[in-house]
Amino acid sequence: MIYYLSQQILDWAHGSEWEARLSFLRLFKYITVRCAGAAVTALALSWWFGPKIIHWLKAQKFGQEYADIATTAGALQNRVDKKGTPTMGGLLIVVALVVSTMLWAQWNAQVELTLLSILVLAGLGFYDDYAKILKQSGGGTPPRVKLITQFTLAAFVGIYLWKFPAMSELRLLGSKHIIHSNLVTDLMLPFVKYPVHVGVVIGLIVVLLAIVGSSNAVNLTDGLDGLAIGCTLIVGFVFLFFTYLAGNVKAAMYLQIPFVPGAGELTVFCAALIGAGLGFLWFNCHPAQVFMGDTGSLALGGAFGIVAVLIHQPFVLVIAGGIFVTEALSVILQKGWFKYTRLRTGTGRRLFLMSPVHHHFEKKGWHESQIVMRFYILCLLCAVAALATLKLR
Repeated sequence: MIYYLSQQILDWAHGSEWEARLSFLRLFKYITVRCAGAAVTALALSWWFGPKIIHWLKAQKFGQEYADIATTAGALQNRVDKKGTPTMGGLLIVVALVVSTMLWAQWNAQVELTLLSILVLAGLGFYDDYAKILKQSGGGTPPRVKLITQFTLAAFVGIYLWKFPAMSELRLLGSKHIIHSNLVTDLMLPFVKYPVHVGVVIGLIVVLLAIVGSSNAVNLTDGLDGLAIGCTLIVGFVFLFFTYLAGNVKAAMYLQIPFVPGAGELTVFCAALIGAGLGFLWFNCHPAQVFMGDTGSLALGGAFGIVAVLIHQPFVLVIAGGIFVTEALSVILQKGWFKYTRLRTGTGRRLFLMSPVHHHFEKKGWHESQIVMRFYILCLLCAVAALATLKLR
């Protein structure tokens, strides 16, 4: 919105005495300037509305009054009692993110598709959080309903990109040769130079897994104060670089990565996400004043999946989001091994003391802040590995 307004003012002032005075408005053409504006705006909105939203959530009694699952599963030591802490804090992230993106980005198909998906997943998460509050248990929305909604959204995104192809270009360095690839039917693999044609079916499966898997993986990571949002910030910085490079034809050609027209505006979205995340972390760090709940975790995870698909890098998300992948795998392996051993021996056994894996370390006696900081370090290493794929191919 600010971009369009600045350009209208410049057009109005063209040829008049005001043209020189208003020349600074040309700065809003640059993505880097609008990224800075989006990040600062989102951070300011988070700090401004944070106390108000927390107060409103407490007044509405939108708090977790039931016993925490990690506590009931084994009376964890070093665990601060979190009963009464308001949830649905993801509203703060989503509002700051959407408003800042709409203010600073040029609206195109990629941005609109991403924001639409954010709102759908945030609505699903809000409904789930509200159901938990009404029941005052950890139940919430039935898993089947959540999965159907997520898969429907992911299928819509995949089919849209397939039927209305947003083509990417891979330009060979030092030549004018261009390889055209489709965001769905062709895949870019880390450390591989050229796209691999996999067809519609496999391509749609990858899109579904990227969006649904990422959404649920971040949701599973949201179990300790500051853990999910801190890791989200680190992954957000990775995609800040990837979206900028994917939308810059010269940088994409130099690095031999797909150039996706319009993807540069997703950099503004990533910057807004970082600003909103930093603002939320201010209130979510230990001891947390508010939890993001499914309202924030489902939306943020889905956003990473959609952005990764839109810039032709779904598998980079697996590397950058290594912590999210590990958390999700720990749950899958725990449940799978328990069912398998119960079927074979009659008694279910566990691989971990508790899943997701961050609770395993709590059971081992690690302090909550200790786990969070060590997971941050591991997430940074995953981020470095993801950025290394830009050159190692």
